Amino acid sequence: MTESDPSRAIKVLVVDDHPVVRDGLRLFLTVTPGMCCAGEASNGEQAVQLCAEVEPDVVLMDVIMPGMDGVTATRLICERFPRTRVIALSSFDDRVFIQQMIQAGAVGYLLKNSSMEMLAEAVRAAHAGKSTLSPEQVRLLAAAPQAAPGVDLTEREQEILELMAQGLTNSAIARQLVISEATSRFHVSNILAKLGASNRTEAVRMAIKRGLID
Repeated sequence: MTESDPSRAIKVLVVDDHPVVRDGLRLFLTVTPGMCCAGEASNGEQAVQLCAEVEPDVVLMDVIMPGMDGVTATRLICERFPRTRVIALSSFDDRVFIQQMIQAGAVGYLLKNSSMEMLAEAVRAAHAGKSTLSPEQVRLLAAAPQAAPGVDLTEREQEILELMAQGLTNSAIARQLVISEATSRFHVSNILAKLGASNRTEAVRMAIKRGLID
């Protein structure tokens, strides 16, 4: 394969907290005709900032990252840069993650062990405005229980919601509950999705209004 012509290529922003993953994706974009790497970010906050600077056509977005996670970053990018398409690229084939990313505005969800051919096809489809969800993922989402927002919190999520109301950060919650920070972020993202909130403050306010916490 030959290098892409940057002036005509699909501009792709790579977002992942692992340098090795970013290196691999950059190489993939360099050697795939019709694509180029428009930039790299190690967390969601950097991704949002770079979208304003480089105006990518497509973003390959990790889901779990330190700081701003992929769900929040995807929601902000889709709101602020409607021309940019986001594809989730994750190690986890989890219904909750898929559901959260699609609700945030992602047009597709791929696993990191996907082939180069699948990844290239997904980028081209996203650039064309098409969904890149697999039939299996569509069936998984269709089978998901449709509970009313805010009424299906697990016992652990309820516990974390109360700690959020006390102003504890993800790392502080992780220390208090003796769980990893990644697990803490995962639960917080679930809580935001179930409440239909865009951030922690809004989630706490909605929870109080609905009587979920004092």
